[in-house]
Formats: sequence, C-alpha cells, structure tokens
Amino acid sequence: MILKSEVYWLAWHLILAGQARKFWVIMDHFGTPEEAWRAPDKEFNFLAGQRSFNLGELLARRRHTDLSKVANYLKDGEIITLLFNDSGYPEPLKNIYDPPPVLFLRGKAACLQGNAVAIVGSRRATPYGLSVAERLGYDLAGAGINVISGMARGIDTAAHRGALDAGGKTMAVLGCGVDVIYPRENGRIMRSIMQQGAVVSEFPPGSPPEPWHFPVRNRIISGLSKVVVVVEAAERSGALITAHVALEQGRDVMAVPGNITGKLSKGPNNLIKQGAAPVLDAADILEEMGVGVLFAPQSTDPAGGLKLGDDEKLLLKLLDYDPVSLEAMVQRSGLPAGQVMSALMFLEMKGLVRQMPGRLYARAR
Repeated sequence: MILKSEVYWLAWHLILAGQARKFWVIMDHFGTPEEAWRAPDKEFNFLAGQRSFNLGELLARRRHTDLSKVANYLKDGEIITLLFNDSGYPEPLKNIYDPPPVLFLRGKAACLQGNAVAIVGSRRATPYGLSVAERLGYDLAGAGINVISGMARGIDTAAHRGALDAGGKTMAVLGCGVDVIYPRENGRIMRSIMQQGAVVSEFPPGSPPEPWHFPVRNRIISGLSKVVVVVEAAERSGALITAHVALEQGRDVMAVPGNITGKLSKGPNNLIKQGAAPVLDAADILEEMGVGVLFAPQSTDPAGGLKLGDDEKLLLKLLDYDPVSLEAMVQRSGLPAGQVMSALMFLEMKGLVRQMPGRLYARAR
C-alpha cells in the first residue's frame, strides 16, 4: 500500500499526542516520520536510557497502529488536520521549544494567522474579573485582534464571549479533542466560536479532557499569542503556568491589577511586581503590541452603540464591575425602585448588566 508521507507524520503524532518533545527527539534521530516508521525495533535502542520513554510501549503502539485508519483523519471534511510542515501552520508556534507536530481544527483556519492576544485567568472568577475579561475581549476583537483563550469556565469563557459580541475573531485552544464539548455547558459558545473563529487542539478527535492535558495545551495558547494577559489568578494556577511559559517563549506578559486583599488578585499583582505591564484597558495592550495607533478601539461608548432610555443611561453610568445591591442603585439614582428594576432588566437583556445571586448587579462589559 502506497501512503502519503503525511500519514506517517500523523501516525507518530497519534502515538505521542501531547508529548511533542518525544516526537521531535525521534525525528531528530531518523530525519523523517516515514524513516522512523520503517526502522527496525533495534534502531530505537538509543531511547533505552531516557527515563521519559517507555520503549516497549512505544514500539508496541507502532506495531498496532493501522495506517489505513490514520489516513482517514486526513479525509475528514469537518475537522482540519494541519501538520507542522504545512504552509498554513502558524509561524509563531513553529518557533517555540516544543511545537505540536499536528493541530486539529474546526472553524476558520485563517484565525491561526495575524495578531493575537491570549486572555487567561481563574475558573472561579469574581464578577469583576468576568466583566473585565469580557470587556477586554470585546475591545480587542473590535480592534481586529484575535482573542485566544482555553474555553474553560470563568475568565476564558468571558473573554471569548466578549470577542463574539464584538463580531470579531476568537480562538479556543482545548485540552481535549475538537469534537468534545468541555465544559458541557459551553456547547453553544463553542459553536459560536467555530462560526467566527476556530477551536484548536493537538489532541486527536475524541480525546477526553484529562487533567494533564491542560498544562500541556497552555504552551499553545501562549505560543499563538503576541501578548498574554492574566486577569485573575491564584498564586498557583494554570493561568500563571501560561504566563511563565509565555516568558520562556519570549512573549509579552501583562496583568490586570486587582484588590490587594483578594486571593485571585495575588497572581496578577505579583506578576506586576515582577515587571509585567499593568492593563487598565485594551489600549494598554494595543500599545504594548505596537498597534495602538493603527487599530484603536472603535468606540468608548459603554453601551456599544445600543439605544438606551434615560433611566438605562443613568444606571449604566452608576454601575461598575463590582456588584452592588438593588437598594444601593435606588439610593444612588434617586429613582423609584420599580423604575430601577425595569431599567436593570432591559440592561440585562441587552447584555450590558449582569445579575448575581442576592439581587446584586454589575456591568457586564
């Protein structure tokens, strides 16, 4: 059976998915995936002394891999398989220490090109953090920047949502297969991302969200980005792992300052102490990228061009990202409670205000 060279490349990647360093060690020795595939077992003895390799398992998996089934991945009409040596493979990712040999993608492959910013942070974000992430995603996408995150709960989802609301590009880098919805409640936003951007993973279709996948995928989030922005993160968190990997890759790291007493502010505040540039708005990020003048956000209008009534304008002006009670809004506005409740309901329907438990309200972006 005559097979294209791409099949051997993909076969090795499937055997070593998420273990790019091992893939490149083998390629450095044999030169090409096809040569490595055709080599007798004894020629792999150079790996025997390396602790990270289970040589017996590696060779067994090679023997049991059906290349004709591997070839079917390349024929999938819904999932794009992008190999390292393909012309569409993103150049910034090629230059990191351990680039993924293969990327699986659903959506628009063009999103892999151009200026991109990663927005990362805690899964258990505060209303303040969610609002900031959503606003940054909205403004950056509106300025033509591709917003990258990991589609996790919390900050990731908020950043994607902001970019989608702006009608811009956003890309989710997954710790599972691109045909797996995780977390389950993100099915709708995943479909929206595929329409306006792309979902990407180095893990083969069908791969479950294993815990070890997420630290591994973080290097792709930073590798695809020019700047990594941390919104909220505990002192030990995946977001900080992404930030540290970004620094190793030569990317710029920025952070949103937070309340000095908040646990989720310790991560970004410490990054700022260590030299990360603070982010007060999207213009700070654009300036860091050197594109602030060319691609300034189109509007500073908090309503995003939506038509608002007088009560809605007043309440939106009074609201901030920190949640406040209905009673406080009545007191601040001087309006009757019924009018305040009505205006807040309409602001919530327009996506400008978020209601939290306990009848607390905060700006959504």
